[in-house]
Amino acid sequence: MCSECVNSVGSRIAPIAIEYRWSEACPERVAEVAAEFVRLKVDVIVSYGTAVPALREATSTIPIVFAIAIDPAGAGIVPSLARPGGNVTGLSIEQTEAAGKRLELLRAVLPHLHRLAVIANVANPQTKQEIGAVQTAAQALGLELAPLEIRRAEDVATSFAALKGQADALHIAQDTLTNANRTQILTFALGARLPTIVSSSDFVKAGALMSYGPNYPALFRRAAEYVDKILRGAIPGEIPVEQPTKFDLVINLTTAKAIGLNRCCCVPTR
Repeated sequence: MCSECVNSVGSRIAPIAIEYRWSEACPERVAEVAAEFVRLKVDVIVSYGTAVPALREATSTIPIVFAIAIDPAGAGIVPSLARPGGNVTGLSIEQTEAAGKRLELLRAVLPHLHRLAVIANVANPQTKQEIGAVQTAAQALGLELAPLEIRRAEDVATSFAALKGQADALHIAQDTLTNANRTQILTFALGARLPTIVSSSDFVKAGALMSYGPNYPALFRRAAEYVDKILRGAIPGEIPVEQPTKFDLVINLTTAKAIGLNRCCCVPTR
């Protein structure tokens, strides 16, 4: 697929060929895509932080920009945010403070929240970091956690069956697996009248109760600016990894009504 862009002077139009690939929520697929991009000799690869290890293994020369990564320094994607080094740079979505804020907002909607279920792909190292942040925030609020561990799509139904309604709300840890199975997860949650909270508004549009997290479109737009810098000669490893500055709170009032809540309009947004 091709698109066109204008350079900084605006006097010439240069064609840009964009090769799109999807991992289909299969980690092994990332390595295949990485190898294909190397064969195609692309100029820049843009992806998620979880794909970086496979991409970096495939190439140490093609610049890699991650549009979204949970704690990239802590996950070992880059040695530091200020100087990522090598051929990798991008945008962080640091979840530690955001996880605490999400639980505070959920408690504001559900004052009697006691037991929180957390569905997450435990095969994803970065998701494990988000789970850790949620555990810390839950402990500070005196909440019990009920982990729903999944590694593949087939685990979703099994996890909800094991939960047997023994939770007051559900926190969804987003990654390629939960994103790919968003409809299934939300169908089970709505069927159980379980309030759901997540980091991305895409889930809210699909039926989740609420989201609080970085503005994802803004991160992808910023990633495009990183690509522009690299194509103009900037060295990826010398471009600092940026953290989000804009966060959004989104509430689905239709879902609130469907599960019997009427307090969502009173959520504080400080």
